[in-house]
Amino acid sequence: MPAKIVVVEDEPTIAEAVAARLRADGHEVLLASDGLEGVSLCRRERPDLVVLDLMLPGLDGYEVCRQVQAERPVPVLVLTARGEETDVVVGLRMGADDYVTKPFSPRELSARVDALLRRASRRPVDDAPLRAADVVLDPVTRRVERGGEQVHLTPTEFDLLARLAARPGAVLSREQLLADVWGWRDAGSTTRTVDSHVAALRRKLGDDVVRTVVGVGYAVQEERP
Repeated sequence: MPAKIVVVEDEPTIAEAVAARLRADGHEVLLASDGLEGVSLCRRERPDLVVLDLMLPGLDGYEVCRQVQAERPVPVLVLTARGEETDVVVGLRMGADDYVTKPFSPRELSARVDALLRRASRRPVDDAPLRAADVVLDPVTRRVERGGEQVHLTPTEFDLLARLAARPGAVLSREQLLADVWGWRDAGSTTRTVDSHVAALRRKLGDDVVRTVVGVGYAVQEERP
């Protein structure tokens, strides 16, 4: 389904290549060449997805991601140079949903964008609230509360926690979570994506909600009596 996508990239050649591919896929694409323009464009146009370079003039990509996600939950796909693993991890923890390394193939870009848009448009099958320890997730409003206080989660953070909370106590592998939440069956080295999002959940909800089972994966604590 066609979507409105904002591309924030300061290198004209890369920006035009991304835009050309996404327009060929049928999407409406708007371009911003620096961080301030990117935030303003997202605020004005309310896109369905943001493709964001991390190294930008003005505001860097991390701050753009933070401001955009703070205003409304919108999927963010990060563009980063190959080998800059630290940048990827920080970007994911700041609220980005996925990443593509430069240089990237047009086919990979399309696949990542399509996967994010599918997840964003997914409607809950079951309207019943989910619980993880004393955290409550509402699948309909996508609101999260702990101790009566609302907690802001990005779209992917919510989907990840909801997937774990759907089977409280069960241990799910990183590969399984990548397939179920991100839609990727060939995990490769992208399991760090899961680890980064779990770290973000712990930062927002505390360390006692999602537990690590070494060598296996992650699980949420069952609801407390």
